[in-house]
Amino acid sequence: MKLPELDPLTFSKLLGVVSDVTLVMDAQGVILDVSTARDKLATLGCQSWIGRRWIDTVTSESRSKIEDMLQSQGLPDVMRWRHVNHVNAVGNEIALQYVLLPLRDGQLLAVGRDLESLAELQRRLVETQQSMERDYLRLRHIEARYRVLFDTSSDAVLMVDAINQKVLEANLGAQSLLKDAGKRLVGRDVRECFEAASQGEVQSLLRMALATGRVEMCAARISGLLPEWTVSATVFRQEGGAQFLVRLVSRDAVGEPYRDPNASSVLSEAMAHFPDGWLLTDTSGVIKSVNEEGMALLGLTATSQVLGQSLERWLLRGAVDWGVLNTSLRQQQPVRNFATEVRTLSGMTLPVEVSAIYLARPEPMYVFFVRDLDRRMQVSAGVAQNHVHPFAELSQLVGRRPIKDIVGETVDTIERMCIEAALELTHNNRASAAEMLGLSRQSLYVKLRRFNMVAEADVETLG
Repeated sequence: MKLPELDPLTFSKLLGVVSDVTLVMDAQGVILDVSTARDKLATLGCQSWIGRRWIDTVTSESRSKIEDMLQSQGLPDVMRWRHVNHVNAVGNEIALQYVLLPLRDGQLLAVGRDLESLAELQRRLVETQQSMERDYLRLRHIEARYRVLFDTSSDAVLMVDAINQKVLEANLGAQSLLKDAGKRLVGRDVRECFEAASQGEVQSLLRMALATGRVEMCAARISGLLPEWTVSATVFRQEGGAQFLVRLVSRDAVGEPYRDPNASSVLSEAMAHFPDGWLLTDTSGVIKSVNEEGMALLGLTATSQVLGQSLERWLLRGAVDWGVLNTSLRQQQPVRNFATEVRTLSGMTLPVEVSAIYLARPEPMYVFFVRDLDRRMQVSAGVAQNHVHPFAELSQLVGRRPIKDIVGETVDTIERMCIEAALELTHNNRASAAEMLGLSRQSLYVKLRRFNMVAEADVETLG
């Protein structure tokens, strides 16, 4: 390439663009002039190099490189970039890359580039590589644990693709159950593992699990096996899309105690005609069954009016009552005599008392017993008339104390009892207790402080 000669000003501007440090030296390597293009290199104190030998400004391991470049005098056939380290005023090393060019009158020009940005990129690359290797090792350990659990599980387990419903993996239990010694099960449609009469049920099970995201179960006949098996499907997502974890469990292995069939039918008939309302829901509160008295309490004429709906819809306080009930039942603690109100189909409200238990079955369920409090109060009204009025002793205070004080103390006592009952029902959840009592949270805190029902730490928090 033929270029015209450049004037000194243009050449100086060009050096300022292509280099970070420029040194002008004589033939012995004594620095005559220095120019820096980056403020970052100001810590090197390059201007103090003027009058010193170039070799004296570098670290000991870089001196041999400087000697090689000075001996070559910038000849074109040996011209190449060399990595050199300088030491700044605080003792830190700064890496530069130099190339030496010959000038007129025997002078030399050293053009340097700062390698700090390149070194930073290299450090980041090394750190990223190490992080990837650690993640890869952790994934390998997780996969190893998963493989051990998968293959040693006592249940038959299949991994099924949610799109084409083909088997991706089968553990040893599934291979033994489905007579797959040749391991030809992988790649087959999962429905082929079941009898023709059960394939539609399995298809519906997989669709329901994909739609709800919950564990779904059904009973199906496996090919070549007479008894029915319990099939459960759980959906999860990976990079390749949704997949199913399908478990096959013998219905005899569920571990239910033996029950007399006649006793079961008697129990079912008794619950259907139980004098109190009876409802069966899943753990999300969706009603699965209801007896005649439960329908009467809610003002229903057919079970279709309530089945598949949330129990929360029929509770007057809705999410508050359901939150209290669900919290206790989820911890497998029975609920006894929970006072609330239900909203009937016609919109009327009815005071009721709810008791509930948790059923630990393959698919956990909640059982609710609902009692009509209006009817209970009417029955006990005649009995109550024969008892001394609960506040009859207050009449003895008349004449001794002002009526204002008597009424005030009575109201405080009742108010305190109501707050204690609400806190007990909500397991000391003050937000739910305030909503149950019809108070704001701040008003409840004021009353708790007035009745000395908060600890010292709570008082500091509320204050």
